[in-house]
Amino acid sequence: NPQIWAYLLADLRLTLADIERIAPLAEGALPYNLAELQRQQSPGLGRPIWLQIAESAYRFTLGSVAGAVGATAVYPIDLVKTRMQNQRGSGSVVGELMYKNSFDCFKKVLRYEGFFGLYRGLIPQLIGVAPEKAIKLTVNDFVRDKFTRRDGSVPLPAEVLAGGCAGGSQVIFTNPLEIVKIRLQVAGEITTGPRVSALNVLRDLGIFGLYKGAKACFLRDIPFSAIYFPVYAHCKLLLADENGHVGGLNLLAAGAMAGVPAASLVTPADVIKTRLQVAARAGQTTYSGVIDCFRKILREEGPSAFWKGTAARVFRSSPQFGVTLVTYELLQRWFYIDFGGLKPAGSEPTPKSRIADLPPANPDHIGGYRLATATFAGIENKFGLYLPKFKSSSVAVVQPKAAVAATQ
Repeated sequence: NPQIWAYLLADLRLTLADIERIAPLAEGALPYNLAELQRQQSPGLGRPIWLQIAESAYRFTLGSVAGAVGATAVYPIDLVKTRMQNQRGSGSVVGELMYKNSFDCFKKVLRYEGFFGLYRGLIPQLIGVAPEKAIKLTVNDFVRDKFTRRDGSVPLPAEVLAGGCAGGSQVIFTNPLEIVKIRLQVAGEITTGPRVSALNVLRDLGIFGLYKGAKACFLRDIPFSAIYFPVYAHCKLLLADENGHVGGLNLLAAGAMAGVPAASLVTPADVIKTRLQVAARAGQTTYSGVIDCFRKILREEGPSAFWKGTAARVFRSSPQFGVTLVTYELLQRWFYIDFGGLKPAGSEPTPKSRIADLPPANPDHIGGYRLATATFAGIENKFGLYLPKFKSSSVAVVQPKAAVAATQ
C-alpha cells in the first residue's frame, strides 16, 4: 500500500492512529477498496481545476437533459393548470366560465387547438430548465453540507432551511420563464388577433416586466422547496434497500410522494402569481400587487378560488420531479465518466461486502473457513489490505476405507 510506505518513509513509525486513518475500522464489514474510499472522502484533493470544471459541465448537462424530459412529460398538465387558475369567476364583466373542470379544459384545448396546443409555450420552459435545476440543486447541496453531522445526517431544520434557500435562489431564472410561459399558454384561448410568440411577450414586457409577480413567485417557490427536499430525502431513506441504494422505481415513488404535500400547500401562492403575470383582457379585474390580488380574489370569488388547479398542479409536480430524477439516474449509468471525485448523486453505489453475506461455513469443517473469514476481516480492517475471496469449486468426498478397498 503506497500510503503505508509514505508513513514509514516519513517517520519510520506506524502508529495506531496512522492505521486508523488509512483503514478505518467498520464493525462487521470488509473494506472493498480503501483507495476509492479515501478518494470519495476528499474528492477535490490532487485534481486539476480543468478536471473539476469538466465534471461540473458533465453534471450540468445531464441535469439539463433530465429536467427537459421531466418538464416535457407533464407540460400538458401544466397548461391545463394555468388556464384553470386564470379562469375568472363573478365580479368581472367577463364572468362566464370557459372550462367546467380540468378534464373539460384538456378536451377543449385538444379539440380547438390540436395536439400541439397542449405544448404551447414549451420552448421557453425548456430554455430555463437548465439554469433553474443547476441553481436549485447546487444551493440545496451547499447548505446541507454546512449542517451535515459527522455521521452524515442532517437536522430537519437545516433540511428545511436548505430547501428554502434553494427555492429562493431559483426565482431569478424561474420568474421570467414563468411569465413568458403563462402568457403563451393563455394566448391560445383567443382565436382572433395576431399570433402571440415568445419574442412578442419579451418585447412587450421589457427587462423589468419579466420580474412582474416575483414576490408571489418567492411565496410559492420558497415553501415548495422547503417542504419538498426534506420529504424527498426521508422518503428515499424509507424506500432504500439494505445497502442504501434507491432504485429507479423507488426514486420515482419518492419524488411523487414528496410532490403531493409540497405542490398542494402552495397552490394559493401559485394562483396569485398566475393572476399577476397574465395580461388582463378587456373587462377583467386587474391587480396592483400581491395583497391587492389576494383581497380581490377573496372578495369576488371566495376562498375556494385560491385552490383552483390544485389537482392539476399535484398531478404535474409529483411525476415531474420523479421523472427528472429517474432520467438523471439512468443517464448517469449509461454515460458514466470517472472524473476522480465523488460519484454523481443517484448512481448505483458499490456496497461493502459484509461477513454475514458470505456463504455459510460447512458444519463438518471445524475452524478452517470460519477462522479464515474472521482472520481476513481483521487483517483487512487493521492494515488496509485487499484480499481476494475464494469460493470452493468442488466438494471433497471422504469415503470409508472399506469402500476404497472394494474399488481397487
